[in-house]
This record gives sequence, C-alpha cells and structure tokens, in this order.
Amino acid sequence: MTYKLKFWGTRGSIPTPGPQTARYGGNTACVSVSGPDGRLVILDAGSGLRPLGHELMASPARAISADVLLSHTHWDHIQGLPFFKPLSAPGSAFCIHGAAQEGVALEEILRRQMDPMVFPVPLTALAAAIQVNEITEGDVELPDFVVRAFRLRHPGTTLGYRLAPASGGRDVAYLTDNELGDVARYPVRNDWRARLVKFLSGTDTLIHDAMYGEQIIQARCGWGHSTPRQAVALAAEAGCRRLILFHHEPEHDDDALDRLLEDTRAHASRTAGGLQVDAAAEGMELAL
Repeated sequence: MTYKLKFWGTRGSIPTPGPQTARYGGNTACVSVSGPDGRLVILDAGSGLRPLGHELMASPARAISADVLLSHTHWDHIQGLPFFKPLSAPGSAFCIHGAAQEGVALEEILRRQMDPMVFPVPLTALAAAIQVNEITEGDVELPDFVVRAFRLRHPGTTLGYRLAPASGGRDVAYLTDNELGDVARYPVRNDWRARLVKFLSGTDTLIHDAMYGEQIIQARCGWGHSTPRQAVALAAEAGCRRLILFHHEPEHDDDALDRLLEDTRAHASRTAGGLQVDAAAEGMELAL
C-alpha cells in the first residue's frame, strides 16, 4: 500500500504570504500523511492546516477521522486549529496528541487559544468529536502507524516524531524547532545527541529545522533552532537517505531559500556522501 506525505505549511514563526514566498510557501508548519484507506495523520497545526481542511472538506466523504501530532504549542504550530473546517463537520473525529507545557494541560492550552477574549468560537462549540491525548517521549499508539516521540531542544516541551506505516514502508522523522548547536540551557540528558542519533538511525527521510543561516546562528543561541549545515551533519550521522530543510525563516524569500539550498547541497556533497537534500515547499509530496 502507498502512503503519501504532503507539505501544507513550511514556514516558521509567522505566516508570510505574498509573491516573494509563493514557491516555498508562506504558511506555518503542517504536514499530512495519508493512506490508501483514508487514514490520516497530521503533523502540527500551523496555518497550513487551513488549506488541508479545505481539501478534506471537498472530498465525497465529509466525515473525517485523523490524528494530530503536535510538536509543541507555540503559535505557529497551533494557529490553524480554529480555522480547520473539518472541526465543524458533524460525524468527524480527531485526536490531538501533544505535551503539556509548564504545568498547563494540553487541553487547557487549546481551550485558551479559543477563549472569547481572543476568538469568537470556543473549542467546545465545534461539531466534531475532539479527544486530547497528552504524551511524552516514547511510543505513541496510532491506528495503522508505528510512531515514536523524542524530546527536542527548544523552549518549552517540544517533541519530534518518527513514523512509518504499520503495514510496511519508509520511515520519516519530523524534527521541527530543534537546536543542534552547543548550548546547555535545555533540560535534557547529557547523552541527548547520542540518543537522538539512535532515535533517527536508519530513517529514510529526515525533515529538520533549518531556520537560521551560519552567519546568524550565534546571535540566536538558545532560541531553539538550527542551521542547514547542522541538519546535514545530523542526517549523515544517523544514516538518513534524504534531508528536507524545514521551518523556513520568515525573512527568507524564495530567492534566499534557493541560495540556501544550493549552499547546503554543496556542503552535503563534500561532507555527507550521497545524502539527498531538498527544501520543503507547500504542495511537495513524498511516497512512504
């Protein structure tokens, strides 16, 4: 059976619509993984969730079932939820998986996002059945998929995911908002890097944070992001076949991302053997 991964939002921090970002996209983080039987997993719920919702509502089967895996609850990773049309479709059902933050339950965070002070429709008014499942590192039980979570280095509790179809297929790892540089501010174990490499070992495709260029990363130390070259080193160490640069800097237009991708591919050819490098773009599809 063929499973399809599709990018709906590739940007970090804030949506950046406009002609200068048309090729790589201006929506914030959202990726879907769908199977031939219609089973759907959604990675993050940034503004890219809105166009995904429009496509789902256009299908003949209007009752939709999906699992949503949140990396964390910063705005750019949940801001699409209030505008996700399937949440207003009777008969639809969604399970939202993610971590609590600073002692605040995940469900409470999602309710606050749609509090009447900041949004006109509360979460409890939506027609779909919504279940919230708090998770930490380890296995995540989903129908038809094998999923594991790993804590990343980013402010707050942030999770990366490795998933594959249970029936067989290529593994993909989704590690957005992750700082690979030498910074000691995060509450992770001393062997975090070695554990991360083991977590990723043999993954076919690694989708990884590549927000900052080499010239600015020192000024952004502790902000929770990485450079493309740092992502190349990780992918090579873990034996990945393909690296997809993700969570693009809002200040980078399409031309800047073209230059960044060209530089990263040249660097990978010198340091990472046959690693294939691409930059995530809205509408890009991969087969698992």
